[in-house]
Amino acid sequence: MLDQTFHTPLAADLVAVGVGSLQGALFAAGFKRIDLLGVAIIGIASGIGGGFLRDILLGVTPAAFSINWYLIVATGAAFIGMLLPRLFERVDPVITVLDALSIGMFGAIGTTKALSLDMPVVPALFIGTVSAVGGGVLRDLMLNIPIALMHVGSLYAVASLVGVGVLVVLLAFGVPVVVAGIACVAVTAVLRLLAVRFGWSLPEQRALSRLRLRRQREVEQTIEALKTGTIPLPEIPPNPDDLRGPSAN
Repeated sequence: MLDQTFHTPLAADLVAVGVGSLQGALFAAGFKRIDLLGVAIIGIASGIGGGFLRDILLGVTPAAFSINWYLIVATGAAFIGMLLPRLFERVDPVITVLDALSIGMFGAIGTTKALSLDMPVVPALFIGTVSAVGGGVLRDLMLNIPIALMHVGSLYAVASLVGVGVLVVLLAFGVPVVVAGIACVAVTAVLRLLAVRFGWSLPEQRALSRLRLRRQREVEQTIEALKTGTIPLPEIPPNPDDLRGPSAN
């Protein structure tokens, strides 16, 4: 049985909020038509968005509105994020690493908080995954760009789900919650970074992409046939015996 007496340390929650706000502000700073206030707001929303969704689903008062420190840390991290692009020639790797750490931390915190409220394991896994990806989804919605969660190869939710799954298994075997949480963050971050590095995606996504491309080609061939009055014939590969000629006999 899972030990459901643990609670999330305030420091761990604030670190997750700070990392989320930092990467959100770094990401938003790359958009030239957003002013400093907009970058700060997007950074703050990225930091507290996942926890806000988590607490709403759990039916408790959002932690960001329970004490002052959440918004103070989120605001400070967002302003730091606005300054960091001046220090790095390439900020994309920094954003990717911070994003991977953020989803790992929010996944671990969300799952453990759900378990501490006597929630069953499967809903707790769902809460942890939503908490992990919530900040990034809110960030992309505010920037009016395609949601990164839906991108082929992102493995956002998959990485988070694997990480929180490792967390629950370790807790079931009696591993201390701190060690299980660190393992969750490490597994989630590594899987997310490997997905970015090697372009991993779900097999269903690749299959659907190939099917959609094939159907598009078929439609284009049909339209071309209607225009020219010809019937497209399937390509038949040449017979190797015909290519060898009479001398081969």
